[in-house]
Amino acid sequence: MSLSSHVEQLKMKHQTLSDQVEEAQRAPGVSDLGVAELKKQKLRIKEEIERLSPNA
Repeated sequence: MSLSSHVEQLKMKHQTLSDQVEEAQRAPGVSDLGVAELKKQKLRIKEEIERLSPNA
């Protein structure tokens, strides 16, 4: 897998997590702890994207 395709996959995962965070925040029964864990995962992926991107 090339670096650019890996970064693209990470970007797709980041967007998926972003969508999940938004959905979880709107859902009445979702715990704050669950939302916080999704946000942590999202941040880890964002940091990995920045680390791997040549422009960063």
